[in-house]
Amino acid sequence: MADLKSISEYEKYAIRQPDMTLFPKVKGREPIMTYLNNRLFPGVPYHIDMSFITSKPEPHIFEHAIDYDRIYIFWSTDHKNPQLLGATIECYINGYRTEFSNTTSLFIPKGVRLGPVNWLKLNRPHIMMEFIIGTGDSSVLKASGMFDPKDGLPQKRDDINYEQYIIRSPLREAGNPMQGPYRMYPTMTYMSSRQCKANNNYIEFGYIWDIVEPPLPRMTHYNFDEIVLHFGNDPDNPASLGGHMRFDVGKDKLEFDTNFCVWLPRGLSHGPLIWYDIKRPFIEMAIMLNAGTVEEYANDANFELDVK
Repeated sequence: MADLKSISEYEKYAIRQPDMTLFPKVKGREPIMTYLNNRLFPGVPYHIDMSFITSKPEPHIFEHAIDYDRIYIFWSTDHKNPQLLGATIECYINGYRTEFSNTTSLFIPKGVRLGPVNWLKLNRPHIMMEFIIGTGDSSVLKASGMFDPKDGLPQKRDDINYEQYIIRSPLREAGNPMQGPYRMYPTMTYMSSRQCKANNNYIEFGYIWDIVEPPLPRMTHYNFDEIVLHFGNDPDNPASLGGHMRFDVGKDKLEFDTNFCVWLPRGLSHGPLIWYDIKRPFIEMAIMLNAGTVEEYANDANFELDVK
């Protein structure tokens, strides 16, 4: 096997080792793995953390607000039933109580209070992602009082319909039908401007369970920044990708066998994506920033089909 941690000019764009020191340890949600912030990539205006939820977590997300938009996604580890979360979760958005038991995403506008978040039931592990838009300073979460217990339950004090910020079912609108035997087709769109008008970011993801043919080609986005994540689904080995793959960035061929996040500022070519070995299904997620729809994403892809 090739050296999976090759040092190259473009290695800095790939975050292979998450920061697991930023947040308190939470029983049932440990470790909390930060895969993008301005410490891991200086200057980046985003924060992403990922966690496996392996048992009902102790209360730890209390009512709080920050001055940045956020997206939360809770998704299934069952690639055969990707919408069945395996848990029941309640949360409060500006005092509005909601409950869900399927893979679900939440858009939390800046200044809107979130919490508490409580796990009512848990039948199987699932994955939780927190994505802050507009700052890479992860300390805004601790400063918000998120981890500070509050007395009583929050009250809704306005007439806003907060269901508009909850995506309970994905759009199935992207992917290559030729890859269907190896990779989820269509993939699942869990955030777009079609689903939530307040949001202008496109997020799609799906499971890969076999060697993908044909490989995903090289591409360059000239108008939008992008974040790409590959994340395993083994809660007993939370950093394991479950496979061995190549993801080129710029001029360099990078290889991975652990979870990784790639920061792709506009104009930086990437791909092809080539899979060499898959032992366990894992997630591939694309986040197109400030592009609200799959059409904006696809129209800006600029594929190079002849790159080996």
